[in-house]
Amino acid sequence: MKHTLMPTSEFKARRALFAEQLPDNSITLVFAGQEVTRSNDTEYLFCQDKSFFYLTGFPEPDAVLMIEKVNGSVSSTLFCLAKDPFAEVWHGKRIGCEVAKEQFGFDTAYSLDDIDSVVEDALANKHSLCYCQGHNPQHDDQVYTWLAQVKAKVRQGISAPNSLVNCQPIIEELRLIKSDAELDVMRKVSIISGGAHLRAMEKTQVGMFEYQIEAELLHEFARNGARFAAYNSIVAGGNNANTLHYTDNSGMLKDGDLLLIDAGGELAGYAADITRTFPINGKFTPEQRTLYQLVLDAQMAAINAIKPGANLGQLNDICQHILTEGLLNLGILKGDLSQLIADKACKQYFIHGLGHWLGLDVHDVGDYQMKDKRQTRSFQPGMVMTIEPGLYIPAGDQNVDQKWRGLGIRIEDNIVVTEQGFENLSEQVPKSVDDIERTMQNAKR
Repeated sequence: MKHTLMPTSEFKARRALFAEQLPDNSITLVFAGQEVTRSNDTEYLFCQDKSFFYLTGFPEPDAVLMIEKVNGSVSSTLFCLAKDPFAEVWHGKRIGCEVAKEQFGFDTAYSLDDIDSVVEDALANKHSLCYCQGHNPQHDDQVYTWLAQVKAKVRQGISAPNSLVNCQPIIEELRLIKSDAELDVMRKVSIISGGAHLRAMEKTQVGMFEYQIEAELLHEFARNGARFAAYNSIVAGGNNANTLHYTDNSGMLKDGDLLLIDAGGELAGYAADITRTFPINGKFTPEQRTLYQLVLDAQMAAINAIKPGANLGQLNDICQHILTEGLLNLGILKGDLSQLIADKACKQYFIHGLGHWLGLDVHDVGDYQMKDKRQTRSFQPGMVMTIEPGLYIPAGDQNVDQKWRGLGIRIEDNIVVTEQGFENLSEQVPKSVDDIERTMQNAKR
């Protein structure tokens, strides 16, 4: 019944690291996700709260993790849905308290029916209450209700915590540096997702619809164990690629157009996020090839600069210099190169960021340490990020030559910072012009 590829020891180690940063004489509450109604009496597929999952590995909704730290001694308690034969007939088996305690390594476990009395007792005479403040208004309300009930016992000589600590930043810092176990899972999901992109290249034909290629992606994810997509897949033919978060995926694939696919599977909670752009008919036009190679050159230069101590701000400078010079040489930008670089003129066509942290969330948590609008946080081994430059020239842009209009290109890989430099988790997916054309031509044979 365990819903993770990681051992219990991994989650116990995370809770221990988390507890080291908690104040003494404190109680910490971390809430699981809740099911969300889609319509009437049907729900969306459940997605566990990622911070709760990070600390527990527990897959069911409505649970609560409680950590007590007193005189340096730490204990963990899980509250979860009780076993209920009638409910399980309708909605599936529940793990239950006894199995949860043993299987997920908690010191104690209680039914959610007991949570009010147990939490109130635990809050008594603690100095600090830690929880993810503002994460969910219902959870905030519940926390304040418990606090009020403890404060009402003041005449009995019981005190309530007088310090509220937001523990979300602590969890986010831990999540930013991936363990070996996390990296193993992320390698697996990148391989699965890369296979889906390869399948899409091989299956794409003129006259198909975008959603048919989306179906090929989902099929490849699921049949290899990544049962769900990590996010809504972007399958954007032609000018649709100039809508950055295009997910309608309803257009017909036309001869002579490019197809931009931004898609990744989710495995054991961890996301991949890969983008490839390729010609629908299997052959780049000269203009498509030229603009694509410019984006690829910028991406490769940025990736090759990744190492401990570097930062995204530096990578952005590298990327923008290459894109600006390239666009100037093509006549898409006009003016003096140094002034264009100073003015960040390429951002007219490269309109999003260069990359983001990746992990349990596609846009994963972690402080970028912004300074003067630059992401200055130094890379450390174990950080995982995307590098995804792009160029987008809408069909209606009258400021450029007709031959460039309607082209949207993005190339995205998933990169781990290592002691020596970097590891590209998605390098197996074709991305050179020659490799893409060869892959697609071989598939047609």
